[in-house]
Amino acid sequence: MIFQRKVLCAFLVIFLNILSAYAQDVYPSRPITLVVPNPPGGSSDANARVLSDALTKVLKQPVILNFKPGVAGQIGNSFVAKSKPDGYTLLMGLSSLMVSPESERIQGKASLYEVSQLEPVAMISNDPMILLVKTESPWKTLGDLVKTAKEKPNTINYSSSGNFGPIHLSVEMLTHAAGVQMTQVPFGGGGPSMLALLGGQVEMTTNFPSVALAQIASGKVRPLAVSGPKRLKSLPNIPTYREAGFDAEYNIWNGLFVPENTPVEIVNTLRKAVQEAVQTGLIEPVMEQRGMLFDYRDIVEFKKFAKEDGDRMLKVIRAIGKLN
Repeated sequence: MIFQRKVLCAFLVIFLNILSAYAQDVYPSRPITLVVPNPPGGSSDANARVLSDALTKVLKQPVILNFKPGVAGQIGNSFVAKSKPDGYTLLMGLSSLMVSPESERIQGKASLYEVSQLEPVAMISNDPMILLVKTESPWKTLGDLVKTAKEKPNTINYSSSGNFGPIHLSVEMLTHAAGVQMTQVPFGGGGPSMLALLGGQVEMTTNFPSVALAQIASGKVRPLAVSGPKRLKSLPNIPTYREAGFDAEYNIWNGLFVPENTPVEIVNTLRKAVQEAVQTGLIEPVMEQRGMLFDYRDIVEFKKFAKEDGDRMLKVIRAIGKLN
């Protein structure tokens, strides 16, 4: 009888250990970190908040934001690229992620990461930039701004989130098309860049709808144009670059990335979680309410889109060349 009890206890211990090991292997079994490679207040912040709230509900584990800004997103991107590929450190990546390593090399610097070190999972937004000046600015149209830039090259200062970031590229595409020169003043993020315009440190900037629309509504800034292929529903009277007479276009997407070599099972769990969040209305209605342009693409389509978009941006970056 005693022997039977010992055997039973031994089997019970083994069974509990197996259950414990299984529970630990079920992903996710603890909180997840979603790294934002830019300061609070920008597009990646806005997208990350929507995505983290949705994934928290679907995965039944907290998805916690961790801001790691610096070097035009390279600090945060490299942190995730070099993290353990276990699904507990994710990245809210912007389209500039695809070109940042090459842009650093063009400037004669070493990149902190390579694009191949990050794997796309799902895209959730694709925004144009809105070109902004202060309300008291003398420029009423994009044509007015370009006219001044032609008459006085490099006298118009604009704030950006950093070299070859979305603000920089959205302005450079315009200036190349218009044949003018303006002076970039980097401020390390979309939020600080907007504050620089509001504080009168620069004359112009561009920013994402999720950031710009609130400032437009407050009456502090005036929109002159949008960089995308069509007008925004929220700004029906504001023309695109092309409608204003300049053959330029720029959009920036946001998407979820994991470190390379993340197990397929974990990638699929995240992929399905985003799909469920989209299908159950946890993402699109929230984004629309906050002035963000929802554009969901699953892993296969996202990989193709990101590669093609990155190649297009690289042509512009190589044309710009090394900055002084």
